[in-house]
Amino acid sequence: MALAFLCNKLKSSASLLQHSSYIKRIPNLSLVFKGVVVEPAAEKMKFLYPEARRDDNLKETFFGIEVADPYRWLEDPDSEETKNFVDAQNSISEPYLKGCVARDKIKARLTQMLDYPKYSPPEKEGNHYFYFMNTGLQNHSVLYMQDSLDGESKVFLDPNTFSEDGTVALTWTSFSEDSKIMAYTISKSGSDWCTIHFRKVDTGEDYPEELKFVKFGQAAWTHDNIGVFYTRFPEVEGKSDGSETSQNRNQKIYYHKIGTSQAEDILVVELDDPEYIYSVYVSDCGRWLVVLPLKFCHNNLIYFSDLSTLTDGIKGKLEVTCIVDKFEADYEFVANTGSKFVFRTNRNAPNYKLITIDFENYAEENWVTLVPEHASDVLEQAVCVAQDKLVLCYIRDVKNMLDIHSLVDGSLIKKIPGPIGTVCAISGSKKHPELFYTYISFTSPGTIFRCDLSQSPIPDPEVFRQITIPDYDPSIFEEKQVFYPSKDGTQIPMFLVHKKGMEKNGKNPCMVYGYGGFNISLLPMFSTIRLVFIQNFDGIFVSTNIRGGGEYGEKWHDGGRLLNKQNSFDDFIAAGEYLIAEKYTSKDLLAIQGGSNGGLLIGASVIQRPDLFAAGIAQVAVLDMLRYHKFTIGSTWASDYGNPEQEEHFKNLIQYSPLHNIKVPEDQYPALLLLTASHDDRVVPLHSLKFIAEMHHKIRNHPKQKNPIMIQVETKAGHGAGKPTNKRIEEQVDILCFLMNSMGLNFRE
Repeated sequence: MALAFLCNKLKSSASLLQHSSYIKRIPNLSLVFKGVVVEPAAEKMKFLYPEARRDDNLKETFFGIEVADPYRWLEDPDSEETKNFVDAQNSISEPYLKGCVARDKIKARLTQMLDYPKYSPPEKEGNHYFYFMNTGLQNHSVLYMQDSLDGESKVFLDPNTFSEDGTVALTWTSFSEDSKIMAYTISKSGSDWCTIHFRKVDTGEDYPEELKFVKFGQAAWTHDNIGVFYTRFPEVEGKSDGSETSQNRNQKIYYHKIGTSQAEDILVVELDDPEYIYSVYVSDCGRWLVVLPLKFCHNNLIYFSDLSTLTDGIKGKLEVTCIVDKFEADYEFVANTGSKFVFRTNRNAPNYKLITIDFENYAEENWVTLVPEHASDVLEQAVCVAQDKLVLCYIRDVKNMLDIHSLVDGSLIKKIPGPIGTVCAISGSKKHPELFYTYISFTSPGTIFRCDLSQSPIPDPEVFRQITIPDYDPSIFEEKQVFYPSKDGTQIPMFLVHKKGMEKNGKNPCMVYGYGGFNISLLPMFSTIRLVFIQNFDGIFVSTNIRGGGEYGEKWHDGGRLLNKQNSFDDFIAAGEYLIAEKYTSKDLLAIQGGSNGGLLIGASVIQRPDLFAAGIAQVAVLDMLRYHKFTIGSTWASDYGNPEQEEHFKNLIQYSPLHNIKVPEDQYPALLLLTASHDDRVVPLHSLKFIAEMHHKIRNHPKQKNPIMIQVETKAGHGAGKPTNKRIEEQVDILCFLMNSMGLNFRE
């Protein structure tokens, strides 16, 4: 499963921390602006970091190469020694971050910017519309229900009641075919572990049962409305709260009848590989169960079962038929008409296409291309709406475009006009004619559009809801896209956002964000922390679209994965060089940020080019590339990183693994803040703990190292999805305070 998003099936929880006068720097003097005093970066003091026990005898041999692992003991999150290490590290970082003289002002500004109503597009279920809304600073968005779009809204499910501190979150919902029951999952402390619950739509009451040991799954309703297919892991021995590191294996598909206990659930699908992770769907007609196993984050199989043959109901394991038995391409179920199923795939189509497979005649030579691959645009998503319409979302030069095609013959019906930006949410179903979707950009918090696809001709969409922020003026900002050459000459796109009138004089603080992995496209996103950095620090925000992502299809992804992974780092480093050469900023004002796979990007970039950057923020980062596959769901990442137990991949991984390439720099490393969480069971915190221990060991006696190298370990938090607003604000404040302290920046009110 991909780090930030766990492949396409978890992209909906994708979110990792999204984030013209200039900052004046005066050597040897305190900087004063509107009462905010900042010690200049030139006056940094050397830090006394905690010493960690080092086991120099622990070594492992890979293909004749001996590799030391002196801090392997930090892989045990429950040992007192590890807990003491974390406490000692937090005792260094917390005073540094909490002691920022502008912290209260930064927090007030971020809080002000976040305090606006946020809405999801409505979703039609039966005779009701459902939507999420956050009044501004609620820890979690609330699910509302209304009988009509202009009718009274009622609270249907409020996740803020799950816990006092906001650390229990709602993660997904799924309605029964008759829309009378809603399945929903909750997770605690940011963990990927979830429990499934069921709620009656008419009364708002929950059924008594809960389904445990669920991770990376969803519920697929049978069309008789009395049960669901769902995926679960075996009962976990010991802890299952997200702080454990054991591998997740033996996921299976079960059938649960509503109103019964989980102990009565029936095992229906169990394939022969314990590493399979399943997506399960019930077809639009209710006849077929579609099973899509994956083993890595790249490529999956297709199985199906004909439920109409079960004359006595579901009593045991189902007979399943395999259509695709090799991991050679991605297949994503879109819709079906009878036995003809539509899949989005990159099979012989690196930019993706739609194909039709007849489940009654499924040999590959009988597959039919419904919508061909576009020559340059990437088909990112396909949704069936209004019985026979397909809403296709394309990526064109890192911006979204919407088209409507026929489900019957694939023909283009209409190109939907819209603003330049990102379609961050699409709401529609085959059963209903209405399409809702949300457009956002770097400077726009969102516009929700509505379109009735039952009309002929289909009208242009209308604005359903404009999301606005009080006292926010987007016209003061400018956003533009540029292309720059990477090390091998490849042209790489990136977006720059800054105040209008910004001068290219090399004196602008700059924050560069990157990801570059798992076929994930980094499209324009609205982020208040980025706008605060631009507006209150006179900064420039930069979003890079480096290889490894999906911005230009599978070829772009292939260009930055496996043996080509170094291209991702080269692309990112080249972005910094370009920004300095073009006088947008200087190396003393250039900060970089990334999370998850993007945290690996930051770690590798800092290690490879410590001279290029002033500061780095690495959030929930993958840093031990020789052991990443041994913990929780890490083995699925081998599709992007390669298996370190294979010689070819080991020799590649050892070249860039941040943990294994730390050395004493000629000058010093940039200021570096690692952010991780105690309940991150996607990228377990041991990556960051081992890295910071090794980094401190290397720089402890290095006289030139004045920049701070720190880690902040958050408790009762996970990989990022479902993080409550109060914790998100604190983390964003920490990031800006770290940059302000370490780079000598000014906060302008």
